[in-house]
Amino acid sequence: MADRASGFWAMVNRILLIVLLALILFLAGGTVYGLIFRKSKPPLYKIPEPPASQSQTMQRETMFTGIGRLRAVTGDAPPVTVIISVAFPYDPEDGPFTEELYAKIPGFRMAISEYFADRTAAELREMSDDSIKTAILKGCNALLRLGFIETLYFNDLMFIE
Repeated sequence: MADRASGFWAMVNRILLIVLLALILFLAGGTVYGLIFRKSKPPLYKIPEPPASQSQTMQRETMFTGIGRLRAVTGDAPPVTVIISVAFPYDPEDGPFTEELYAKIPGFRMAISEYFADRTAAELREMSDDSIKTAILKGCNALLRLGFIETLYFNDLMFIE
């Protein structure tokens, strides 16, 4: 009986050894294949396309739209919801600045939300779009170290009561 059990375990050990060797050969072959037929790496980020609704002159520039559509609330009681979509031109050839823009998206969203939270809907309605843009531009530029935003555009600016 002991010979039969030891023979069984010897056979199991041989099968496991064969499976292990096959796995090692498969991994080594895949590595060699990958090194020989390696393709170039994809880019770390994709530069967004400008929205189709913008004018011809703006379509020639690359627009940063990574902030997306933002829902903020005003300082009113009860608060009024503000929907805003911000875009601005930038140079996509400036890799470090482009990376900084993408890294600062949460900060941009926070700065814009805080701007609206500090004001009432009545105050905001009395202000011109240019003064709102200037204030938001100043807050966003305060977050940047490798460059700055020159011009800011609103794709949307709506108050929902």
